Amino acid sequence: MNVLLIGSGGREHALAWALAKSPRLSRLFVAPGNPGTAALATNVALDISDHRALIDFCRNAGIDLVVVGPEAPLVAGIVDALADARIRAFGPSKAAAALEGSKGFAKDFCREFAIPTAAYARFSGEASAKAHLQAKGAPIVVKADGLAAGKGVIVAASTEEAEAAVTSLFASGLGQAGIVIEEFLEGEEASFFALCDGERALAFGSAQDHKRVGEGDTGPNTGGMGAYSPAPVVTQAVDERIMAEIIVPTLAGMARRGTPYRGVLYAGLMLTTAGPKLIEYNVRFGDPECQVLMLRLEDDLLALLGACCDSMLPAGPIRFDQRAALTVVMAAKNYPAEPETGTEIRRLDEAAKLDDVTIFQAGTKRQGERLLAAGGRVLGVSALGGSVAEAKARAYAAVDLIDWPGGFCRRDIGWRAIEREKR
Repeated sequence: MNVLLIGSGGREHALAWALAKSPRLSRLFVAPGNPGTAALATNVALDISDHRALIDFCRNAGIDLVVVGPEAPLVAGIVDALADARIRAFGPSKAAAALEGSKGFAKDFCREFAIPTAAYARFSGEASAKAHLQAKGAPIVVKADGLAAGKGVIVAASTEEAEAAVTSLFASGLGQAGIVIEEFLEGEEASFFALCDGERALAFGSAQDHKRVGEGDTGPNTGGMGAYSPAPVVTQAVDERIMAEIIVPTLAGMARRGTPYRGVLYAGLMLTTAGPKLIEYNVRFGDPECQVLMLRLEDDLLALLGACCDSMLPAGPIRFDQRAALTVVMAAKNYPAEPETGTEIRRLDEAAKLDDVTIFQAGTKRQGERLLAAGGRVLGVSALGGSVAEAKARAYAAVDLIDWPGGFCRRDIGWRAIEREKR
């Protein structure tokens, strides 16, 4: 099969790495890709917002399957355009992608189909939102309704902080589509993934990520500073509840609406004393959660993604390596504010030769033989181990070999799981 993978981040490098192992693969293209994907595939300079050009490329290259990595093109309807051109694509339709594209839509959907989530209210204006905050008090959660690259959610400890968040979201334009104000949920967060073919869903593993930039989960939210899988807090019993109470009802609800869901469904969850509750939907693999999932996946990713497109998911469970996987994100200095780009990264090949270590590239570029930082989150240094502690030790051993004065990372990735392993 000839496959086109869309995207340029660490998630797409991890997907390309897994797809490249498939015996079904003939040629792999990535648009636009990065230096990491260039070692596995042919990077192509395509404007993915130009659906006509994308379709022409697929026809000329004999593409059998398009795999869409990021959320923005899914929300913009890229799968619909490809379907109209009779080109198979992995990912939800524009209507189904609204589960991530609009938090207000997602909350209304949960209410309609009795999917457990936090109580909420929606607002299109600053004054009414602040009046609601005064009535509800804090802690409370303020969210931009639309896509915000993981940075449109503020967990406010005080009413003053919440009001400042409302002002900021509307002033920055992130609140253009409105905002959602939610009840604060107590518990432990986890990420849960399922492959969906419109009718059925198969669990695709769990993970926990680290959103805040600073150690001890301090500082502003980011796109993710590291992750590990599986999430020890997602026991078999919790897994079954998530499938029964959240994933299966979501699939059924989308089918009832006439917008069947095909693709990967990523449920961001809070595991409360009352059971799992949905924080948000994502309609694509997480980043860096994708990296740890791909490290553990033992089944043929290409076969699974094709089965989703054809409504032919297998009956049995998906096979994963039972070891733990952990990814440490190395970011450019000053991230998540304007990152310092253009700094050189050395000794990457040496670090990648360590046992059970794989390094995924994200915000990188080549300048001759030099590898340079070209974004905020730049590398995903990943490792497998018999425990989270062992995977962490291997990942940080690789981090310490990398010569990159222009980068930084958190040193406490995996701390929750490691505390559990000590008990």
